[in-house]
Amino acid sequence: MAGKDIIIMTPKELKRLYTIQRVLDKKLKQVEAAELLDLSSRQVGRITKRVKQEGDRGVIHKGRGIISHRAIPEKVKDKALGLCKGRYDGFNPTFAAEKLFEIDKIRISRETLRCWFKEEGIPYKRRKGRPHRSWRERKHHFGEMIQIDGSHHDWLEGRGPECVLMGYIDDATNNVFARFYDYEGTLPAMDSFMRYAKKYGLPFSIYVDKHSTYKSTAKPKLEDELNNAHPQSHFGRAVSELGVKVIYAYSCQAKGRVERLFETFQDRLIKEMRLKGVSTTAGANKFLEHYLPVFNRRFGVLALEKEDFHRQLPQGIDLDKVLSIKTEHLLRNDFTVMHDNKLYQVLDSANTRKVTVEEKANGRMFITYRGRQLKYKEITQRPVKKEKPALPQLRQHYIPPADHPWRSFKLPGSVNLEAREESLAGAL
Repeated sequence: MAGKDIIIMTPKELKRLYTIQRVLDKKLKQVEAAELLDLSSRQVGRITKRVKQEGDRGVIHKGRGIISHRAIPEKVKDKALGLCKGRYDGFNPTFAAEKLFEIDKIRISRETLRCWFKEEGIPYKRRKGRPHRSWRERKHHFGEMIQIDGSHHDWLEGRGPECVLMGYIDDATNNVFARFYDYEGTLPAMDSFMRYAKKYGLPFSIYVDKHSTYKSTAKPKLEDELNNAHPQSHFGRAVSELGVKVIYAYSCQAKGRVERLFETFQDRLIKEMRLKGVSTTAGANKFLEHYLPVFNRRFGVLALEKEDFHRQLPQGIDLDKVLSIKTEHLLRNDFTVMHDNKLYQVLDSANTRKVTVEEKANGRMFITYRGRQLKYKEITQRPVKKEKPALPQLRQHYIPPADHPWRSFKLPGSVNLEAREESLAGAL
């Protein structure tokens, strides 16, 4: 057939055939051909011999079109792709390869799986190109700087309530601490920091953004301007009392380590919780207790210096008391305090005009004066003011304007006083 006479060659093979033909025509020596083709002289001799015997096909590799003995069987390929289209739908090739080996005992490299994804047209999340940024060296010690942020995302994929992940990542080692909360606010930030401090100690500094939870948006008062101070949020005040330095980031890219952590968690953590069927915030927090140690062992790095910059909690310090929202309120004459649109009756006597309302991270509330807790109770029923009867409205007397027809009306035979006055003035 005519099709058998067609030989498909690559440009590299065409160049090799041209050079070998010149060797056969005695126009070029094998040593010179070896230099041109970047081959050894012995290899050029083998190719020349094969071209003499087989013709132009002699320059084509013998393994072309032959399935490798190490090729993955089609049965395994179909099973892996079926799982990727079903159970592991949305997984990128790297993560899908890990789960195929971990759960289904199918060992496939991520690059092989990536090629299969391209062949089958399976979409997956790709890393976007990033703009140029100035590189910042990692801190040298564990605990020298912790990046903190909260991530709003559909972490439970509709299986449960919406929640926020408070994430902590060490700048030197990539060590991660995280916990789920119902919202991102002062109390969740204080509770997560308290749990971190009890586990690792107090870090040297923390790196946060300018969210109102971490940086106050209030304008400085006259006292602040005189003392060259800036207003602090409740979280910033509490952390400063513990001797932790607060550093504010001016952009998301500045704290890119924690941002990339959330990007990884929004891909990996969500799918891990999906496989385990996690559907509540409490269940997600329990899952993190077992997931984070494995994650840190795999993705953590060694710090340049061995010294740990975390400080142990000072003896006698009450973290629950320091990490609380403290608000001053006026104590009224009837010993009541208004807080968050609720009225509280103070039962203890206090010779002061101001008291402090402390809201703990665990949700409890105290009213204190100079460190002393005052007993109180919430006033749930307040007397309803009686409405005063409406006074009868007095009818206003109507005064017609100057050009009203009533003012220009004249009776028959009446004397025009204005004309009479003008005539008298003319006679005089």
